[in-house]
Amino acid sequence: MHVVSDVHGNVRDLVGAGEGADALICLGDLVLFIDYADHSRGIFPDLFGTENTDHIVELRTARHYEEARAFGARLWAGVDRGPAIEKAVRKQYAELFAAFPTPTYATYGNVDMPSLWPEYAGPGTTVLDGERVEIGGRVFGFVGGGLRTPMRTPYEISDEEYAAKIEAVGEVDVLCTHIPPEVPELVYDTVARRFERGSRALLEAIRRTKPRYSLFGHVHQPLARRMRIGATECVNVGHFASRGKPWVLEW
Repeated sequence: MHVVSDVHGNVRDLVGAGEGADALICLGDLVLFIDYADHSRGIFPDLFGTENTDHIVELRTARHYEEARAFGARLWAGVDRGPAIEKAVRKQYAELFAAFPTPTYATYGNVDMPSLWPEYAGPGTTVLDGERVEIGGRVFGFVGGGLRTPMRTPYEISDEEYAAKIEAVGEVDVLCTHIPPEVPELVYDTVARRFERGSRALLEAIRRTKPRYSLFGHVHQPLARRMRIGATECVNVGHFASRGKPWVLEW
């Protein structure tokens, strides 16, 4: 199995991500709104230019979220926001879903728009969220999305709704999520210099059900990329947008 997360518009490398594998797993965040490494890439700079993107990244990095929202609101004032974003996301989804190999098993990230996925996921792509599937004799559980934050990304849900999806998955061999369990070493981003949101419900499920693996992404430059929680190997599969290489799971 090849596993990717945080694709963020990297169609070029996604095309070959499944080569040599029996299947590809994608843990979400296909959309690229802002590339924090290259401010000229993404939906935001396409609409408002690199200079404005530089400024909003500076504000967000400094955790001035209210100021960043106010600045963004002034930019969006002259734009019909919903249709503009949807049009840009549709363009990215058309390219990204076409790059998925068969079979692909995918769940949503916090910047994704789940309502659009049925239009672009072909017959070779199985979308799962709060669901489980058997692959190669192993049971995989999938839980997508992120928890609510000041960033207000498109697919953030309440802790209660997230916990319900974790509960629905139950005992599995491999637990696949977009966000990590709430462990400081796994949720701290060393470049952004902040703690991202991890899930306490996920952490409790790992301790209770003891899957062989917990696979996730979301934190682009984590303090720890992998660690054991009891019998479970927890692995951040990497920031595919910058690395361009999948993480490999073999058995």
